[in-house]
Amino acid sequence: HSLTTAQRTAEDIRRKLKYFFMSPCDKYHAKGRKPFKLILQLLKIVIVTAQLVLFGLSNQVVVTFKEENTMTFKHLFLKDYDESSDDSFSVYTQQDVYDHIFYAVEQYLALPDTTVGRYAYVYDVGVNGSALSLCQQYYRKGSIDPANDTFSIDPTVMTVSILFSCFPFFFFSRFINVTIDFQLKAINIQTIINNEIPDCYTFSITILFDNKAHSGKVKIQLHNKASIKECKDPSVSGHAENYTRVAFDVAVALVCMLSLLLCGRSIMRGIILQQEFVRFFRETLDRRVCWSDRFEFINGWYILLIISDILTITGSVIKIGIESKTMSSYDICGILLGTSTLLVWVGVIRYLTFFQKYNILIITLRAAFPNVIRFCCCVAVIYLGYCFCGWIVLGPYHVKFRSLSMVSECLFSLINGDDMFVTFAEMQETSSLVWLFSQVYLYSFISLFIYMVLSLFIALITGAYETIKHQTQEPIHITDLHAFIAECTDAPNSGKFRGLETSPCSFFCCCDR
Repeated sequence: HSLTTAQRTAEDIRRKLKYFFMSPCDKYHAKGRKPFKLILQLLKIVIVTAQLVLFGLSNQVVVTFKEENTMTFKHLFLKDYDESSDDSFSVYTQQDVYDHIFYAVEQYLALPDTTVGRYAYVYDVGVNGSALSLCQQYYRKGSIDPANDTFSIDPTVMTVSILFSCFPFFFFSRFINVTIDFQLKAINIQTIINNEIPDCYTFSITILFDNKAHSGKVKIQLHNKASIKECKDPSVSGHAENYTRVAFDVAVALVCMLSLLLCGRSIMRGIILQQEFVRFFRETLDRRVCWSDRFEFINGWYILLIISDILTITGSVIKIGIESKTMSSYDICGILLGTSTLLVWVGVIRYLTFFQKYNILIITLRAAFPNVIRFCCCVAVIYLGYCFCGWIVLGPYHVKFRSLSMVSECLFSLINGDDMFVTFAEMQETSSLVWLFSQVYLYSFISLFIYMVLSLFIALITGAYETIKHQTQEPIHITDLHAFIAECTDAPNSGKFRGLETSPCSFFCCCDR
């Protein structure tokens, strides 16, 4: 009698395990329950993508408005501004510094009469309640005499505000920078195209005259930071309040919340079933379950979907705040919604893995991943060595090697075969020794990484693919878990799974895994 009970217990656990690892279609045949989670995930793909597209169209209008206004301010307030020299716009004489400062101030004062746009001044934002501030930073004391190769510097930085009632005077020998700060208001009425209420913008503009290098070149830059808020008493003829987008965002958040709960429930069921299986093996069969078998119960795809749901819910909340004009975190919202949409689409691969012909990609990546990581760690050491060497040696003579980030970008482009001739051609020949070193450096890097490293990397992936392909034709190693499940020969449509309780977890019991 005890043997019969043990056999019945083992058979029940086998059925639970077999049902747990079934595909949604097999589960439908086994219990007749609709694949609610599959339908929910397909619905989520559609609505999350639609939400991203709507946000992208709205964000595109905002970005275009900011960029065009920034370009307008540069043409209005920077004397003799040329777009082609934006990064190198500079002056070289003291008189030019004064002329450009006076020009910016005069253009600001004459703004209502000169600009074709509609701007308004913002008062009480500068020093002593003024609308515009002119500040100078310089070293407290300094004496530089190149003729005698002597200098005396007090590195304490002083910041003073310059009044417009007197002629500004700059200590050019100690002069670090001059900033002109002011704010302007504008309204972006083109949002009406997307059936949205126009936004009110406040542009915080800073014109910087940068002399910190003391190289005889004063760089001129204009920085524009925009803040968005809801306009007071908006009125658009024939336009009523439209809460469709807010309602859609709320619906997306609710769907993702439901998906989050269902995926969390499935993970909990897997953990409970794992504990039951481990306990059965230990108490009945006196065997231990290896960690690889234990991790089979924790579905990584569900963790991916949970992360995606959390990002989507957070992004939807921020998007609602943006549409209600209480928030302006477009960048954060874009990162959250973009990443969540990426993860949602990647999650679709899970359902393709139930088909053997489509599952080859995931199996190959899983098999090659450990070797690829070890290979990348070894290659990273060589790559970083080339980065540091190129930065310190070639940096003064090549524009693409001026910073570590630029060096890394340049070398990565060379690995992919981009800009090879340009990288060689832009190397300055002022130092014959460095030029010769650059040729050895570039030729050795390209030969090593393209002909050896990249080929070995591809060989790792190809080798894993060949191994997986041969495994489909030859007997493969079966773990204790799958060997135990294989003893259950009941077909999904046999009817023996209909009265089966997969786990004690009854949360959302109507929607099975």
